[in-house]
Amino acid sequence: MNRLINAPLADYLEALRVQRWDDHRYYHHSRINQSLHLISAASFVVAYVFLWVDPAMAALIAWGVSMTSRQSGHFFFEPRGFDHVNQATHEHKEDIKVGYNLRRKIVLMALWALAPGILYFSPDFLGLLDSQTTQQGFIRSLGIVWLYIGIGGLVFRTVHLFFIRDVATGLVWASKIITDPFHDIMLYWRSPLALLRGELIDPMEHTQSTR
Repeated sequence: MNRLINAPLADYLEALRVQRWDDHRYYHHSRINQSLHLISAASFVVAYVFLWVDPAMAALIAWGVSMTSRQSGHFFFEPRGFDHVNQATHEHKEDIKVGYNLRRKIVLMALWALAPGILYFSPDFLGLLDSQTTQQGFIRSLGIVWLYIGIGGLVFRTVHLFFIRDVATGLVWASKIITDPFHDIMLYWRSPLALLRGELIDPMEHTQSTR
């Protein structure tokens, strides 16, 4: 019985390890990007705490600080040329990306950016918000809308992976996204120190030794 239980758990943990490892070695070469991920991760942890007591505030922190710092690292600082560490082109990495590649992130961030404008002209956000929420004001209503966008983005890609990959891949990816803040803190807490030393790009020697 224990063997039957432990085998799926071991497979799950190995799949999670692989997804995390590929995400790190393919998409986090820039020390600036890594440092921004550290800021993002710390603020996500704060948002997780607020999620239990104030979901609107949690979403405002998650989108206003965590996601903006995280995605700006990817869009503006991560190299997009040929990846000599992994011997892969940027286009190849985008094609094999399990989660949101840059094209998908543009769509998700566009929804986030458009939300305040839609909410301004439609205080109930096209009927999505109830009267109790709208009475709390624009900012808190925006927090709830951003919360829905975040949950929707997570659920959509998870289910999408069910069909284009398999159920296990989708579930592993979802759990990876939820736990990424804690893992990123462990992974990138030294990155600001490396950045202060003038190291803009992680040499990634540890990835070459484990391949």
